Amino acid sequence: MKMILMKSANDNKSYRIFEKLGIDTCRLEDLEKTDEKLTEFVKEKYTTIIMTNEVASFSQSIIKKYKKSENINILITPTKL
Repeated sequence: MKMILMKSANDNKSYRIFEKLGIDTCRLEDLEKTDEKLTEFVKEKYTTIIMTNEVASFSQSIIKKYKKSENINILITPTKL
């Protein structure tokens, strides 16, 4: 299982413990590129993609493309404030 975390570049609180454990993390500078990065991660064979609700709100593909996928798990979590 290959997993990655997605969050805004200015979000310094979400997923800190996972980052310290060495789990791959993508800090998006431009949230408008969320769908682009999501597609890239699927091509790179990531099976679990965890993202903050802030990042998810910029994606049009999440529900349409991956909702029924058996190979991709997308988890949306609250942004830690």
